[in-house]
Amino acid sequence: MAEEVTATAMIPETFQGARDDMAGQIGVIWELIKAPLIVPLLRLSVYVCLAMTLMLFMERLYMGIVIILVKLFWKKPDKRYKWEPISEDLEIGNEAFPVVLVQIPMFNEREVYKISIGAACNLSWPSDRLVIQVLDDSTDPAVKDMVEKECQRCASKGINIRYQIRENRGGYKAGALKEGLKRDYVKHCEYVVIFDADFRPEPDYLRRAIPFLALNPEIALVQGRWRFVNSDECLLTRMQEMSLDYHFTVEQEVGSSTHAFFGFNGTAGVWRIAAINEAGGWKDRTTVEDMDLAVRASLKGWKFVYLGDLQVKSELPSTFKAFRFQQHRWSCGPANLFRKMVMEIIRNKKVTLFKKVYVIYSFFFVRKIIAHMVTFFFFCVVLPLTILVPEVEVPKWGAIYIPCIITAMNSVGTPRSVHLLFYWILFENVMSLHRTKATFIGLLEAGRANEWVVTEKLGDTLKNKSNPKAPKRPLFRIGDRIHLVELGFGAFLFVCGCYDFLYGKHNYFIYLFLQTLTFTIVGFGFIGTIVPGS
Repeated sequence: MAEEVTATAMIPETFQGARDDMAGQIGVIWELIKAPLIVPLLRLSVYVCLAMTLMLFMERLYMGIVIILVKLFWKKPDKRYKWEPISEDLEIGNEAFPVVLVQIPMFNEREVYKISIGAACNLSWPSDRLVIQVLDDSTDPAVKDMVEKECQRCASKGINIRYQIRENRGGYKAGALKEGLKRDYVKHCEYVVIFDADFRPEPDYLRRAIPFLALNPEIALVQGRWRFVNSDECLLTRMQEMSLDYHFTVEQEVGSSTHAFFGFNGTAGVWRIAAINEAGGWKDRTTVEDMDLAVRASLKGWKFVYLGDLQVKSELPSTFKAFRFQQHRWSCGPANLFRKMVMEIIRNKKVTLFKKVYVIYSFFFVRKIIAHMVTFFFFCVVLPLTILVPEVEVPKWGAIYIPCIITAMNSVGTPRSVHLLFYWILFENVMSLHRTKATFIGLLEAGRANEWVVTEKLGDTLKNKSNPKAPKRPLFRIGDRIHLVELGFGAFLFVCGCYDFLYGKHNYFIYLFLQTLTFTIVGFGFIGTIVPGS
């Protein structure tokens, strides 16, 4: 009779013994270092994360209370400041209107250049009191030619539009804006309004914004609100809309109402040119030249006004690659600017101590640094590790209750998407990985601190994707679709979820498996849109 051969019998005794011995040694080492090293470090990490969570909670609570007071009791901007429409004077004619410069910075904007130029040309403002400046840093000769011809076409209709190019892209957007203000034909302009290439202002934009600047000499900036023409394009754009609507509905409104300060959004805003010059002009020392200028102007004593009902249509990035580059710039830049300006803010003598605390602690530290780090470290690293080290407990108020309240507060900006809150949480946790990495790069001024990649804009490309003449690009690119870091974190969370399912007592595995799924979906690039392009 044939003898049964077991799997153990087929493994050489020396190899099996070595394997068992190695596993035993690892187990002994783990037990030796766990109590004196791992447990204290993990417990300290929990305390730090809980402290950061409380800081973020207090910030959100403060914002929530203030925005309720603002909506109920604060006067609207046109009541807090002098405002009346500017109209033509019978004696001096159009000279009652100040001369306004419109700057449109561009870089290879094949899909949207006509939209932005057309919207600027349609602004309801006397043509002899308006100068439109297209600042084209394009490197594609075909795109440059198309933009120049569009400007010539508009100029032939009597519109004062200028097409400007530079020899190099030094300073990127900040360099282009700075160079544009040096032109002789803009010396008589009092105000400058900036529209990125995908922004489409309504014709009455200037008539609603300029009176605040013309009648209130202490105001340097009037900021409009972004509205998104493609927010329903895919789940990626819906998630972005939720985050940005909170920023505009709450953060900008609170900053404008209580401190007359907020971060300039880089577009859809009108500046007093004198304030730009007094603040030191545009600087390219970080990738957030807009925020840099806003902070410096605020330190000079200038005030800002945010108009939530002055809405400008724009486009959200609908591909994950474009969104990642944008988020790197938006996370790295503020951290790098904080590093460069914190002492300057502390030493400043023109603003109150209350405003200094608001800018340093609330505006920079909590919103631009802590918010990213606590999301990533707490929910993607520390909490999963406590499952593997059960000696360390995380209180439920810190792991569940307070985060849920913070999330609910974030939903006020986009009530129509409240049913997507759970998806938004999972997606924001994935993106916190990139934002935290970018924040550290900015704080340490490491390799990619000054990386500037223009966010890809698609205009009406998606609407025309059925056009057989539209150029195609491959639907699958390994570099754009496979993200190993996300897949690695997905595997880590899956292991932690399995351990919690087998041995845990808090049922965190439900969250961990869902978060694993989200990391995996993003890791394989199944997010956003893949569209025809050049």
